[in-house]
Amino acid sequence: MPSSIASSLIEQHNAPLRETLERDYATLGEKLDRRGVSIDAVTRQVAAFDVAVPSWGVGTGGTRFARFPGPGEPRGIFEKLDDCAVIHDLGRATPAVSLHIPWDKADPADLKAKAAALGLSFDAMNSNTFQDHPDDISQPLSYKFGSLSHTDAAVRRQAVEHNLETVAIGEAIGSKALTVWIGDGSNFAGQSDLGRTFERYLGAMKEITRGLPADWRIFSEHKMYEPAFYSTVVQDWGTSYLTAVELGDKAFCLVDLGHHAPNVNIEQIVSRLVRTGKLGGFHFNDSKYGDDDLDAGTIDPFRLFLVFNELVEAGARLDALQPSYMIDQSHNVTDPIESLIRSANEIRRAYAQALLVDRAALHGHQETNDAMMASETLKAGFRLDVEPILAKARLEAGGAIDPIGAFRASGYRAKVAGERPAVKGSGGGIV
Repeated sequence: MPSSIASSLIEQHNAPLRETLERDYATLGEKLDRRGVSIDAVTRQVAAFDVAVPSWGVGTGGTRFARFPGPGEPRGIFEKLDDCAVIHDLGRATPAVSLHIPWDKADPADLKAKAAALGLSFDAMNSNTFQDHPDDISQPLSYKFGSLSHTDAAVRRQAVEHNLETVAIGEAIGSKALTVWIGDGSNFAGQSDLGRTFERYLGAMKEITRGLPADWRIFSEHKMYEPAFYSTVVQDWGTSYLTAVELGDKAFCLVDLGHHAPNVNIEQIVSRLVRTGKLGGFHFNDSKYGDDDLDAGTIDPFRLFLVFNELVEAGARLDALQPSYMIDQSHNVTDPIESLIRSANEIRRAYAQALLVDRAALHGHQETNDAMMASETLKAGFRLDVEPILAKARLEAGGAIDPIGAFRASGYRAKVAGERPAVKGSGGGIV
């Protein structure tokens, strides 16, 4: 398989780290063996867990106030795929890419060929009706006052057709799902009729759902605020669930970890959506104050662990749903490739820790209402240092023991900075 990072470089970087990893892995293995847990079995489960990277994530993000471009930013989807391949070459956890249309619009045959050459595939497609597209002749009308819920039927028709075009591109490149997030809403009380707005949204979503291929799914993604600050049409998981129920068997809810009110119990939402059979997938990120789109696991790793605890607890019910796992982040001050490598690893870390929770003991303490021991049993999994498992999974798949260190040693960023024209700074606008 052609690689953006030479396998010889990865092997060279791994060489001095192998012995320490083997010792650490053996030590952790002995500890787990005393609990009746096979470390190799857990490592195989972790190695089988993949998460998709967002095409837009390899570019430098921004805020409403400014964007500070980084060196070697990709100029289009094919250079984005090159960067995504580097992330997978080193971390071996991200074989699929989630595309965003029209940002990533290109000939599907060229997209498939490029992905195949890099050993990548495509995950859920993402449509874009939350901003205007003056250079896209198929979207001449403005979304300033909404898209799928707009009062003007012509704007709604344009938004529906854009989503169907996104589906057509996705079908041609092997995707099986469409994620729909809209920025529709209002900034002032009385600006919109809350009931009629939602009805228009549902009507448009039904049209899109009717246009899906037989084996496709559609994900309704909620967001509490931004750019609408008084009312958002799909503002919470309850509205997303109502939408999925209304749309039928192909419709599911997507949970973005940043799209909730402060202090919301996200793991409980996950449990409810599993219970109702409507959990479609995740956009992983982290936040401190709001919808910050920070690297997964960097602010509240315990919350990420609690989400995975519910997923592991769901067992066969989760297997039947086959949720999509995707990252959705904005990298404003770090190298996007490094942030995405780290995020994929932190997501796997939370999964590994959840796998190591003593479920029999946990259930027993829950049934006897022993709050302290139930909490201690859960936290025992979280406290475990599972890095040897994560590194072993990467190593055995041909990746790097220290992927960020290997990336820096590769000189890839300097190389592409010399090949790709520098981008000037700009005003506000998150990419």
